[in-house]
Amino acid sequence: MIRMTGRTVFLTGGSGGLGPAVSAALTAGGWRVVAPTRSETDLTDETAVTAAVATAAADPAAPLRAAVNLVGGFAMGGLVHETPVADFEAMLRLNLRPTYLVTAAALPHLTAAGGGAVVCVSSRAALHPFAGAAGYVTAKAALLAFADAVAVEYRASGVRCNTVVPGTIDTPANRAAQPGADPSRWTDPARIADVIAFLVSDAATSVTGARVPV
Repeated sequence: MIRMTGRTVFLTGGSGGLGPAVSAALTAGGWRVVAPTRSETDLTDETAVTAAVATAAADPAAPLRAAVNLVGGFAMGGLVHETPVADFEAMLRLNLRPTYLVTAAALPHLTAAGGGAVVCVSSRAALHPFAGAAGYVTAKAALLAFADAVAVEYRASGVRCNTVVPGTIDTPANRAAQPGADPSRWTDPARIADVIAFLVSDAATSVTGARVPV
């Protein structure tokens, strides 16, 4: 286990299907984990996000050195011509806007601390789309492009940005939504958590702009 000391990570989606495993892995690695709940912070609101990140970065003994973006969501729909634009945009707002706002708010703190890491979570669907989910597929593909842009823009400041690209994650919500599926073929949240813990650690200081399949 790679242990870190005196560092804070801002984690979104800490109470979601993937969040507990990631929070546990980061805590085991010695990180101070700040994970606001939905009732505490609206991650689609710029003012609320900026304030939450600033609070997380306020401890000089444990400066903000990482941001991990887990928040997202999925919804099926019809084909593109059958999908209302409001439903399409809802997927962008749910999957892309929180990652953008949190990352944008965290970057000044990361650069001020001498560098750090940003991790985003996309989906295999971004690379291998399936019918009936154009909004979700587009949002997850946009996350890949956004992370690549952050990696390029902030490399000189010592900030790296990488993306985890999982298949279907074995969560209670996914099991309930797909009762006939075989979850033995799905990705264990603990495996994703281990990858994220590595990407924010000092062992990954040379890794940026990567798209890591899990």
